[in-house]
Amino acid sequence: MSMQKYRLILGILLAGISLAASDSNERGIVPEDVIDARPPAAPAGKAKTKLEKSRPKYQPLDPQVVASLRHASAASELGVTIWRLRSAAASDTGARILVQESAGTAEFIPERVASTSRLNAGDRVRLTLESPQQGYLYVIDRERYASGERGTPYLIFPTTRTRGGDNKVAGGKLVDIPAQGDRPNFFTLRRSRPDQVAEELTVLLTPQPLEGITIGTDALALSDTQVSGWEKQWSGGKPEVFELTGGAGKTWTQAEQAAGADGTRLLTQDDPPPQTVYRVAVKPGASLAVEVRLRYSAR
Repeated sequence: MSMQKYRLILGILLAGISLAASDSNERGIVPEDVIDARPPAAPAGKAKTKLEKSRPKYQPLDPQVVASLRHASAASELGVTIWRLRSAAASDTGARILVQESAGTAEFIPERVASTSRLNAGDRVRLTLESPQQGYLYVIDRERYASGERGTPYLIFPTTRTRGGDNKVAGGKLVDIPAQGDRPNFFTLRRSRPDQVAEELTVLLTPQPLEGITIGTDALALSDTQVSGWEKQWSGGKPEVFELTGGAGKTWTQAEQAAGADGTRLLTQDDPPPQTVYRVAVKPGASLAVEVRLRYSAR
């Protein structure tokens, strides 16, 4: 074999190894923890292997952040789905949610919204949260203005009106905010002042209940210092954010409706995955903080 031909073959082999390593790294950052924490759908003893499963496909919103955290020693995930409600049509299939209005009860269809979507004042929205690890979930809401200033933080979940204050989470368990039985069972987006650009949600997941928090029927006002301390301590830096490919616009399913309504019903690995997955550089089982923004469209 000539030296030139040998070098050509060696170059091809090295390129193949490099591509394989790159593919391995890319597979390594796919946010699979949320799905893998769910129970398998197949009967016991007949569970599908990873190769047999049709894995959901996600796209990173910021590849540079993904690259910076790819070699993190540990990371935790949180699944978030934002739903926007629209009036149900006769041709609609799938799950519907009943909304109590002044004229009676109306049927609405929840549709998935990408985390980067712009929402309009007056939109009715719901949230679904899912954690692959056990813990306690908290959601804090405050307004964000064009200047970067933020309003007073309020703990909107848990409250005693939603599931009696139960905020425990585990793999496959969905948390609907508001709950399907709440009245109202949606949030209506309203600007409090003309320069408000978003509703900013801080989602906390802690291994133990937060100390010094006494929930009631209504949202609980918190101090800026308290919330900022949690964010700095548990954010793990800028998170990786992954968006489900082709997920936006998909409608609520019977499985998601049942899992959100009944705390004992778990989603399986074959059920729809969360629309957005946040991956935070904190060890599994440690507290984490994630920021989710509901952005207003330009007037």
